[in-house]
Amino acid sequence: MADTTTERAVTPEENLAARAELFKALGHPVRLLILNLIRVKPRHGEELAMILGLNAATISHHLSKLTDVGLLGSRKDQYYQTYFLVGDILTKPIDELVRLPQEGLRAQVEEDAYRDKVLRTFFRHGRLTAFPAQLKKRLVVLARIVEEFEPDRTYTEREVNQMMLEFHEDVAQLRRDLVDYGFMTREAGIYRRQATQEPAV
Repeated sequence: MADTTTERAVTPEENLAARAELFKALGHPVRLLILNLIRVKPRHGEELAMILGLNAATISHHLSKLTDVGLLGSRKDQYYQTYFLVGDILTKPIDELVRLPQEGLRAQVEEDAYRDKVLRTFFRHGRLTAFPAQLKKRLVVLARIVEEFEPDRTYTEREVNQMMLEFHEDVAQLRRDLVDYGFMTREAGIYRRQATQEPAV
């Protein structure tokens, strides 16, 4: 019997988000070093940590980012997880990676312009200057803050507080907002970033 399943078409928003995540993954010096080392030959995390003089957890974090956007694959090699380059993304012209389909682009540009304006208004030198009273603006602020958390790991309340202090002294308010508006979950004192950001309003 023939397989009648079809892949769901990627929306313009998803296309844009995927490209942005790719450039975000590439936008860190350590990740660029990792890619260059792996281009020479496949390597495992412990080897990369030793070469770069970083701890294993940091290397694991960067490898995860590069894997998530499809730049790296991995395989079990005896006791180690060995990483290698996959796909042809790095061989594509930059113009091909940047160019977006026109459908839906205008709405996305307008949304991004609004987001940028809100962040410029309520952040100064990376710190939150005030809590927006308007819900739509507060959600933009919270969406920016939750980007600091990895979706695939858990955080204790102490860890959350330490991260929140980078943004504002009222860490309790930030914690409540992130949970109340659906950006994070909290269970038995353990916090986790929601995989999909659909704020509860």
